[in-house]
Amino acid sequence: MFGAPQPVTASSTPLVPLPRRPLDPSGASGQVRRWYENELGWPTVPGDPLRLPVGVRYDVLDVPADAGHAALRRLASGSPVALHGGRMLLLVAAGSAEELPGLLEWLDWGALSLDLVAIGAGGLLEAPSPPVPHGERAVPHGERPVPPASGSRTAAPCEAGAPPAPWGRVGSQGAAVWLRPPEPGCEVEASLPTLSALGGGGDAPDLVRLVNTVATQCHRVRLMRACAQPPAVRAQGR
Repeated sequence: MFGAPQPVTASSTPLVPLPRRPLDPSGASGQVRRWYENELGWPTVPGDPLRLPVGVRYDVLDVPADAGHAALRRLASGSPVALHGGRMLLLVAAGSAEELPGLLEWLDWGALSLDLVAIGAGGLLEAPSPPVPHGERAVPHGERPVPPASGSRTAAPCEAGAPPAPWGRVGSQGAAVWLRPPEPGCEVEASLPTLSALGGGGDAPDLVRLVNTVATQCHRVRLMRACAQPPAVRAQGR
């Protein structure tokens, strides 16, 4: 009565798109967060871009990159250092930001305007991209590299004389990157400059020497920039 069933052909069936693969919450951005939280034991702030709370395990000295490079010799080999645009971010012992004004006064730098900023408790730091392991492909612009897994051969060795791992210039222009990345499995506090190292022997990271070196270089950079300006501009700035 109804006739023979007709075969179903591709032309008589509407095209239905295949279901999309759900977004992987454990993608590259999640792995970067886990690298900070699990590999380093550093707290992070929810949200994107990934940020790190300062004042918990470390404070930060934010200085011109030129001044920071001159101060690298005052740091222990395992002391983390990051670059952000034309600025260098030096990690120092937690609580150092509160000590900085008095320390500058004691070092006779308090009366000068220095391009030196201390970030302490309550501050936030844009999380620098983790170092790119040796042999990994170049990371396309706008992506973050995937950090090495714990126990991997490419993980940075926890040795005082170990060279810094390579770091990737990723993200938007001016994004923070590690110059001397932190080492998974190492307690960062032991490598940070602190006031308690004042008068200590050996290569103990000394906050006083570091701040004095950075302040001296900041002053030199300021003088060089002033001398490079036309005379009329220098006269207006007096």
